[in-house]
Amino acid sequence: MKKVLLATILIIIPLLVIRYNFCITDRPEESVSEEDKYKEISGTIEKGETLFDIFKKYELDIRELFKLREASADVHKLRKLYPGRPYKISIDMNNHVDSFVYWINDDFILNIKRTESGFSAEKITVEYEKRICHIGGLVKDNLISSIGEDRENVMLALQLSDIFAWDIDFTTDLRNDDTFRIIAEGFYINGEFKKYGEILSAEFVNDGETYRAYRFEHDRRSDYYDADGKSLKRSFLKAPLNFRRISSTFSHRRFHPILRIYRPHLGVDYAASAGTPISVVGDGTVRFAGYKGRNGKIVIIRHYNGYRTYYGHLSKIVKGIKRGVKVRQGQILGYVGATGLATGPHLDYRIQVNKRFVNPLTLKLPRGESIPNKLITQFKSFRDGMDTGLASITLPVPTLTAKRQE
Repeated sequence: MKKVLLATILIIIPLLVIRYNFCITDRPEESVSEEDKYKEISGTIEKGETLFDIFKKYELDIRELFKLREASADVHKLRKLYPGRPYKISIDMNNHVDSFVYWINDDFILNIKRTESGFSAEKITVEYEKRICHIGGLVKDNLISSIGEDRENVMLALQLSDIFAWDIDFTTDLRNDDTFRIIAEGFYINGEFKKYGEILSAEFVNDGETYRAYRFEHDRRSDYYDADGKSLKRSFLKAPLNFRRISSTFSHRRFHPILRIYRPHLGVDYAASAGTPISVVGDGTVRFAGYKGRNGKIVIIRHYNGYRTYYGHLSKIVKGIKRGVKVRQGQILGYVGATGLATGPHLDYRIQVNKRFVNPLTLKLPRGESIPNKLITQFKSFRDGMDTGLASITLPVPTLTAKRQE
């Protein structure tokens, strides 16, 4: 007779089918073990499925569902169940619910247990084993497919691209056979990998140029620095959007395709599909958001130290982007369009410094704060250890994707 383990940890394993296990015995009731007195329903929430649907499916008492909801109301509302999340319901031999366990996210489990006075709910923190993972690979086509397209590898790829966003445009700058090495936190349960944590250090070789990043904590905050302890962050992002190509560069004398005359073009045109999101390149305050003649729908942002950025020909400006509103670097402010005087969808992006327009592609922007001198020795020791780890990562052969080395 198969015994069903009641350990909460079972629910971390995504199931492809619903399991409905129970035990049958002809022994006297007093000899039945505690484990054998229960049957178990376990599975994952399907798209559009509710706990009410699950109770109906297995002919459970709906009145007990209402009691579960009431017990859980201040811990986690049972209406907030998401597709793909595992659950487990334990039922006694009279078909009464003894417990309900639901994996809220990667960090918390909802556990509702029957007590003498009714049901009691608690949110349990998932206990992970943290290991250090070493990942290496070659770029083929794009970063995500090169690292891996499952959820955790995609998140790792996005984290890596965010770290180097001020130096590398991962849409246009990548070359086949670029290489990457990553040292990151890996979280495990019972020896099984579950997710990545923070990237501790990384190396990216793009078109022959090597970039390195080191995560270092001081003054109760963490940031990424280069080998000299200088912040990788800059005042502005390298580009305000993911684009296909630059269709027109900065020029004091460009032939206008519609007006058929030569005139200055004091910005850069990024050709991209209509609807492509546009991000503000740096912290600042909205000075104008609306329709302005040949510029069409445009947003103008005032930054510190005399900088202004212009985002023209938008199809739509995000709700809430209006004069006086403060915006943060990376915040979406609108979408690519062809409003105003434009031959097709693109972003007309301009930077002004002290009321003079400058070329966004050649402008060198200051970095963020460097590591304080009093901590530089500590940082260099950490850096040297990370460099040894990075150097130990063996890159896979060109036909393979990223490989995690523990």
